Amino acid sequence: MGTCILKRWHRQLVTCALIFWVAGICWAQSDTLLQEANRQYTLKAYGRAIEIYTQLLTEPAGKLTADQRITAQENLAHSYQLTGDLKKAELTYRDLTSTTELTGPHIESYLHYAQTLVGNGRYSESQLMYEKYNKLKDKTAEAASSPFLDPATGMIGKKTATRYRLEVLSLNTSNAEFSPMYYRDGLVFVSGKKSTTLETSGKGGGGSYLDLFYVPDRQQLKTSQLIKADGTVTKPVQSRSRKDRRAASAQHSRASANDSRTIGGYAGGITISDGLRFSKGVQPFSRALNSRYHEGPVTFFSDGYTVVFTRNNYDGRRVRQSTEGVTNLKLYKAIQQNGTWVNIEELPFNSNDYSVGHPALSKDDQLLFFASDMPGGVGGTDLYVSRNENGKWSKPVNLGKEINTKGNDLFPFIDERGNLYFASDGRKGLGGLDIYYAPLVNGQSAGPVEHLDAPINSDQDDFGLITDGNRKGGYFSTNRQKGNDDIFRFVRESSLYGCRNLTLRFYDELTKLPVDSVSIDIKARGEEKKNRTVLTRKDGLVQLCLESNNDFIFRASKDGYVTNTVGFSTNALTDDSPSRLEISLNKPPKIVDTVQYVPALANDGWDIVDSQKARVRGMIRSEKDRKPIEGVTINLKNDCDGAIRQLITGADGRYEFELTEGCDYTLSASKERYGTNTSRIKKIGHKSTTKVLSADLNMLRVGDIVQLDNIYYDLDKWTIRSDASHELDKLVATMQKYPSLTVEIRSHTDSRGDAVYNRYLSAQRANSVVSYLASKGISRKRMVAAGYGESLLLNGCANDVDCTEAEHQRNRRTEFKVLSIK
Repeated sequence: MGTCILKRWHRQLVTCALIFWVAGICWAQSDTLLQEANRQYTLKAYGRAIEIYTQLLTEPAGKLTADQRITAQENLAHSYQLTGDLKKAELTYRDLTSTTELTGPHIESYLHYAQTLVGNGRYSESQLMYEKYNKLKDKTAEAASSPFLDPATGMIGKKTATRYRLEVLSLNTSNAEFSPMYYRDGLVFVSGKKSTTLETSGKGGGGSYLDLFYVPDRQQLKTSQLIKADGTVTKPVQSRSRKDRRAASAQHSRASANDSRTIGGYAGGITISDGLRFSKGVQPFSRALNSRYHEGPVTFFSDGYTVVFTRNNYDGRRVRQSTEGVTNLKLYKAIQQNGTWVNIEELPFNSNDYSVGHPALSKDDQLLFFASDMPGGVGGTDLYVSRNENGKWSKPVNLGKEINTKGNDLFPFIDERGNLYFASDGRKGLGGLDIYYAPLVNGQSAGPVEHLDAPINSDQDDFGLITDGNRKGGYFSTNRQKGNDDIFRFVRESSLYGCRNLTLRFYDELTKLPVDSVSIDIKARGEEKKNRTVLTRKDGLVQLCLESNNDFIFRASKDGYVTNTVGFSTNALTDDSPSRLEISLNKPPKIVDTVQYVPALANDGWDIVDSQKARVRGMIRSEKDRKPIEGVTINLKNDCDGAIRQLITGADGRYEFELTEGCDYTLSASKERYGTNTSRIKKIGHKSTTKVLSADLNMLRVGDIVQLDNIYYDLDKWTIRSDASHELDKLVATMQKYPSLTVEIRSHTDSRGDAVYNRYLSAQRANSVVSYLASKGISRKRMVAAGYGESLLLNGCANDVDCTEAEHQRNRRTEFKVLSIK
């Protein structure tokens, strides 16, 4: 079992654990056979699970529902696959997929079936199953990538897969190469021939054993293949000039764990003794560390002078075994003196009875993560963390069920930000071991576990990833090519998060204060019918996560503010720096009319006056029918001295005042149950040739119904047409002029068509008018929408009455009724 924790640990445990798990099984009498079968399957007691599932599936039809039967067949086939009986697994998968079209979570069985067919040498059939699985998976991913709103973060958008370019390194051989780790400017990795059993005798240092190897300069690593983000495989151009190499080095030389001169994967290079001398090729890392048995993977302290490495339970003299005769794995520490690794010693939490391996250190060297199958874990192998407390390692703590699964979790790596990468076969990945990412805070899980996108992960084993804090590039291990463990380099070619982080802040243009509860309608290009809406917080902020390579329109509205529309594009944005937009909102202005000058006419009904004296005169009329209003109080305020003159209109509704040249005036007309109409009079200059101003004022009264002309809609539509906008803007001006005015927006149809539908259609049209006015900053509290359909016809054109189109058009109208005004 000593090699289990290295690369094949997760597979061997399936067989190793069967003996112990089955012995402890005790059926609960109340459990059904199906529940018991599922329990055994979950516990990885596949032998017992096979027995029960076989019994269930041979019983008469009807004892299991259709979904239960599918699950039982899936688990039976997968149990056969995991125990190595691929012939029976193939027959069971064939029976399952030939009678049922799998959907949802069941599509995973197509992948398992494809893997089984490969194992049985049926490559053409396997390819068909892979294609079917990928097609269904893409559909599922498309559905999952639909617009989403995360209530925890307030982020909205459509997430897209992160794109990576892969480079197959030329250092790979027919042996296994895996688990790279940064050291100086190079890489330390594990290599050796595959072995399925642990040998406890022999020369070691090769043969069936794994050793540590070193490439001094990773920038000089050549590649044998390039795999683009779209899956296209090409041959790299290996011949490059020295100038090109310097440019490439500069391009990849930003301070990160991937590219800087680092020890142990973090920034801050050090000087190492010249005792470590290597050629440009691959060399054994250290004769002092490589022994007769397995070594690797490794991790380094940030100063580069201390290494923690995995090795068989071997103290340099003899191999030790557990009480069951198994040589397990342990973690060892060594320090470097004069270029040689010395003082090799065990870490305190090792044991002869279980394996401990795969070390990974945090940037500050205070946290050591590793994998182990020690008792008390969640699954086969779990991830643990130990703290460096005054130079001593604390008792390991299991990372818990947020990270660990009932499967095998291993190959941890900690980036410079303290976040965890690891491999697992206990989650729903693409197949075998898959690589996952988990944000950590102080060594504990701080967020959901993320499955890395293809092509990092594949349907084979993918593990041992190392990278920088922004995941701009790095290295990982995979056996996707010919079943050999190889080391690939990867380069990210898109945003890390698959979406662009954007913060919007809304503020009042006048006060500069944040505006809360702003409703933001988000429309992406190509999604005209899929609007998403979010609200700002008290601080006026909202955070969005927007789909890459797309254009967006934000329509921000709040009651009492003019709607603002802003565009934003994520096209060609590959960096991960968040963006921020500051957007102002304006309240609608209060409109005060300005009186216009007109020449006095002899036949306009007014008395002839001395044209040399400045004056203002006019008529007060009803807005509804344009008739004169009697009893209106007219106030004229001189803005120069504040003096106010007043008169009350007679039956003709007329008024007239003399003006002092060189002064501005404020003119107001008021009457009970009417809205006060206020206008400004700009000063008349001494040299002005026109001395008489005409100021006819219209007044609104409670109960007035005013028709809006030229408000037309397309057939069976209620969208505001562009030719209606001009007329509605007049109503906007009226609402702005009378801040206290509240109205009922009334929409009517003619009598043709169904009466119920006509009422619905007219209600929708009235709502459209209200929405238009609201977009101009008119508060919705001041408006009521009402659809009357054909119930208030203006003429006799009722049902079955023969009328002209013009007569019907008269009934198709939009109007407003004054509900209150001051």
